[in-house]
Amino acid sequence: MQIQFPNEAPEYSGRELTLAFPAMIDGQRVECMITAEALEDHFGALSPRLEDMVVAFDAHRPRIEAATRRLLSETRAQCLVLRSGYVRFYEANWRN
Repeated sequence: MQIQFPNEAPEYSGRELTLAFPAMIDGQRVECMITAEALEDHFGALSPRLEDMVVAFDAHRPRIEAATRRLLSETRAQCLVLRSGYVRFYEANWRN
């Protein structure tokens, strides 16, 4: 499975408290999401407000994409929401 991430701005959902960002999986576009909780717990977001989440996302995009790539590979692109618990597990076990 080939996974790439277009360099596009993430989209905020205040209702779900997530940022959505695209991935290309074997040439097909899919939307991935990261929760506000994951951004606060692991990437320094100060709050679930749009501005704080985007600053954290932009500052840590390579780490977020690496964790997302691993999750997509493990779930065969079925799970597209990056949650705090997975980031904790990923970084404790696979991150170099």
